[in-house]
Amino acid sequence: METHNFSIEFFPPKTPEGAEKLRVTRRTLAELAPKYFSVTFGAGGSTQQGTLDTVLDIMADGHLAAPHLSCIGATRDSIRAILRQFQEKGIRRVVALRGDLPSGYGGAGELRYANELVEFIRAETGDWFHIEVAAYPEVHPQARSPQDDLLNFERKMKAGADAAITQYFYNADAYFQFVDNAHKLGIDAPIVAGIMPITNYTQLMRFSDMCGAEIPRWVRLKLASFGDDSASIKAFGTDVVTGLCERLLAGGAPGLHFYSMNQAAATTAVWQRLVKG
Repeated sequence: METHNFSIEFFPPKTPEGAEKLRVTRRTLAELAPKYFSVTFGAGGSTQQGTLDTVLDIMADGHLAAPHLSCIGATRDSIRAILRQFQEKGIRRVVALRGDLPSGYGGAGELRYANELVEFIRAETGDWFHIEVAAYPEVHPQARSPQDDLLNFERKMKAGADAAITQYFYNADAYFQFVDNAHKLGIDAPIVAGIMPITNYTQLMRFSDMCGAEIPRWVRLKLASFGDDSASIKAFGTDVVTGLCERLLAGGAPGLHFYSMNQAAATTAVWQRLVKG
């Protein structure tokens, strides 16, 4: 299996111990030779410095890294300053997102949507950055309708995005339908499938409720039946996620983006099965 568009996502650690733990995790995952690592940010860009520090740490080890950049609560000047900093550090890739409005925030900032952020990045920096945006095969939880969500995606791509990474999902049909609909709008940029390994039932349910990802009933019931048996949860999770990835790649998905949750084992297990398969 080719690794041409295989990538792994981390979140910035909050403590020095967390940073050291992530270095160990990252070096393990680097052995899988992903194309790049991406690093998320906190609500309202609260960990933008942590994001940059983590990205620079990854780059110091000789790997490509892409910071996530949110426009929520930000001004054009503040985003311009961040982009300049990225350029000065030699960062060539960025994941441009609207971001979630944190509680207590008065306003959305000067750029309200991801398409405006993409447009701004292009206007400020030309083609310096390879820009990725988010896609939602099962519809963004705040979208008024599937059609509205698709048109919003079209705006982001036409604003100058190079590629998209999807929210995670376990229903391959939702992904293929979304890609077909995007193609009908003339979008032919890569739409990389976001993959969430399954290691913890309670955590997975909580995340999925928040982001609108559907867990198929048979998967949910099977996971629930294992109770606290984490070894069985992980083994079953590896089977489910590997099967999903195989189907996606066989159906033409241009790549896989693993949400690692700063852990190495689950992503490695799926990846090794795919390579051997």
